[in-house]
Amino acid sequence: MYVPEKVPHTFSETLKTTLKISLIVVVFSIAFGYIEAAVVVYLRQIFHPDGFTFPMTVFGTGPLFKRFLLTEIGREAATIVLIFTGAWLSGRNHQQRIAYFLIIFAVWDIFYYVWLKVLLDWPASIMDWDILFLIPVTWASPVLYPVLISITLIGFAVAILYRCSCGRPIRATPLDWLAFSASGIIVVASFCLPGLHITEQDFASYFYRPLFAAGYLFGLAIFLKCLVKSK
Repeated sequence: MYVPEKVPHTFSETLKTTLKISLIVVVFSIAFGYIEAAVVVYLRQIFHPDGFTFPMTVFGTGPLFKRFLLTEIGREAATIVLIFTGAWLSGRNHQQRIAYFLIIFAVWDIFYYVWLKVLLDWPASIMDWDILFLIPVTWASPVLYPVLISITLIGFAVAILYRCSCGRPIRATPLDWLAFSASGIIVVASFCLPGLHITEQDFASYFYRPLFAAGYLFGLAIFLKCLVKSK
């Protein structure tokens, strides 16, 4: 007697594949976070042998230190290229690639601090200040704020991947993309302002929390708007 083959449930199979890829991406990101943290262990010994504290001391300005600084900027640029590459290879369409980029970036960022805590017992507090990025200028803020953004990006990524698995991708207009980009620029500006003053005693006064909150909440509102209108 002929028994017809069971047709797999499209949604469950797609979701299962997405979960497998996401797990691989998360493992990659955790390992990548360790590499980042390990590099920073060496950099702190080179640039801040007396301790990594704010306000920052003005370290060497000679040719060797300038070369180290340019090397670090190049490494940061290469890091972003690697995150883009990992996301591109992991996703099968535009939205999945965006989601995997968000996951890699966010998990890498969170575990960077996890590994620094393991390796250096730093940060002592979530409110400790850190240098976040050097392109195009120095970014700085308490650790809390980049971690908050990373947690939010993971939430965005989960929503995108789930809806892609359902065959109902999130719809966003060019205006939505423009607004979301504007929110990101506002957040970055809130990090760059104190970054320009990290050698001054009142460096913390240049971090305008209302400016960060405006950019963060604006971006969150735009994403939720796109999510709701895509149902």
